[in-house]
Amino acid sequence: MRFTNRTVLVTGGGSGIGRVMAHHFAAEGATVIVADRFQNQAEMATVEIEKAGGKAIAAKADVSLSTEVEAMFALAERKCGAVDVLVNNAAICTADDVATTDEAVWDKDVAVCLKAVFLCSKRVLPGMIERHRGVILNIASVNGLAYFGNEAYSAAKAGVINLTQSLAVRYGHHGIRANAIAPGTIRTPIWQERVDKEPGIFDRLKKWYPLGRVGEPEDIANAALFLASDEAAWITGIVLRVDGGLMAGNSVMTQELLTEFPE
Repeated sequence: MRFTNRTVLVTGGGSGIGRVMAHHFAAEGATVIVADRFQNQAEMATVEIEKAGGKAIAAKADVSLSTEVEAMFALAERKCGAVDVLVNNAAICTADDVATTDEAVWDKDVAVCLKAVFLCSKRVLPGMIERHRGVILNIASVNGLAYFGNEAYSAAKAGVINLTQSLAVRYGHHGIRANAIAPGTIRTPIWQERVDKEPGIFDRLKKWYPLGRVGEPEDIANAALFLASDEAAWITGIVLRVDGGLMAGNSVMTQELLTEFPE
């Protein structure tokens, strides 16, 4: 197993992509710190992992707050020792149009999506530097690469991508790797309110994806395990698009153009 005797901390690990990643890391032998701002979700994920034969510890933390980040890492180190892999996954996405977004809403989106990556990375780096090894894996988004709305979230994810590259370059000589994953549309509980209003939303969205479907949390988890493992020992500073081909080009637009202007 790829993560035997390693400790992996996953923020936003109580639901969605984070929950599935936590399960996958545990199945590969890791002791997983399941961190989430909702205690019950962190505990439920931990119970699931333990029932499956894995090792996990729940940690309640709002990772946009430095005091809670410190408490989260103190718990992890007390229970499991050093954190070998940090997965910065926690995110919220509420702000949209710049002209109508409230300042407090903007600040919260940016704090959870970007500031938290800074706080958690800052806290984990000294130990990784001392041990001359470690992995920081940041969950970004295709929103950080192109326009898909939700301006605060998108701007924060663009910042995550740049911060990932900075970490990779500045700390590579310490044996620390930093990479990012940029997911496309992923079928997670965060979509439930939209699904309730529009049950066919994923069928409508899949036409934009060359592979003909939206993503599943397992798609991101599988990529995360690879980038965090020794199999990716010479990979750092990259942004891996796990997006079903979305960013490769707009097939719907191309088909419309070919129909309008046939050869």
